Amino acid sequence: MQSATIQHLAVQRSLNLTDYETEYDPECAILWGFIKPQAGPHVTLKLLEDVRKHDRLFESNGGRVFYEEEHRPVNYYVVGSRMKGVYSLGGDLAYFMQCIERRDRNALMNYATLGIDNLYPRIQNYRVPNLITIALVQGDALGGGFEGALANNVIIAEEQAKMGLPEILFNLFPGMGAYSLLARRVGPRLAEEMILSGNLYPAARLHEMGIVDMVVPEGRGEMAVYDYVNKVHKRRNGVAATYQARQAVFPITREELMKITTLWVDAALRLDERDLRMMTRIVQSQSSLKQGSAAPAAGQKQATQV
Repeated sequence: MQSATIQHLAVQRSLNLTDYETEYDPECAILWGFIKPQAGPHVTLKLLEDVRKHDRLFESNGGRVFYEEEHRPVNYYVVGSRMKGVYSLGGDLAYFMQCIERRDRNALMNYATLGIDNLYPRIQNYRVPNLITIALVQGDALGGGFEGALANNVIIAEEQAKMGLPEILFNLFPGMGAYSLLARRVGPRLAEEMILSGNLYPAARLHEMGIVDMVVPEGRGEMAVYDYVNKVHKRRNGVAATYQARQAVFPITREELMKITTLWVDAALRLDERDLRMMTRIVQSQSSLKQGSAAPAAGQKQATQV
């Protein structure tokens, strides 16, 4: 695995990736992706650009990675986080506020479209037959971070993780896939309830609701991925096909995602000073997390844990 990691790091350097890194386990054909935004625990433009660069190459190679002078198959593509206690706190609110204050619709639309450009290929399993995608959530996943996790076939979460959609707290809604992805898993009524409540949900509760597939003790997340892989390996063809059937029965199209994200951009531009003050509080709390503070985000303070 060390040799594979070194080769992957060379690829990352060639693509100028700083906010996303990958490792390849050739024995289990697992591609590990780790988000690590340098500017803080939120989804920056650089993170979105880095993931798209990497995944575009992955797609162009037919879902294979270069290892020991040849392209090797990937059976499982796992995405986790290098940030302790955080999977992702979602959108770059400071950037959103700048765009809103200068009425820059094009910049907001560019960010939102890049988000969809990352989300949609994962929903489609990168059009790679028999590929299974897995989100490994070892810390809090809020807003866009939760949306990113929902785009996977399987969600494995450690018990301390909390997830939710706090956007309603500053008079907005999650506009990059949450409604579509939640509705596919639990139906539109519960999806709307989660979106409109702004509540945070412990991993165990999300498992009961049918959103998280596996909950494991803190520190056992990576081992749980290997447990899952060992469990399904002999029947991976059927398991992967079942996940493809889910997409066929409950299809999510890029057009649908773009219509919703356009609604999000227009709604963001209607936010008033009170809404922006709430966003400012959350930005300040995210800055504390970047500096190593254990204080929860402002959205977490306002939301009810369910």
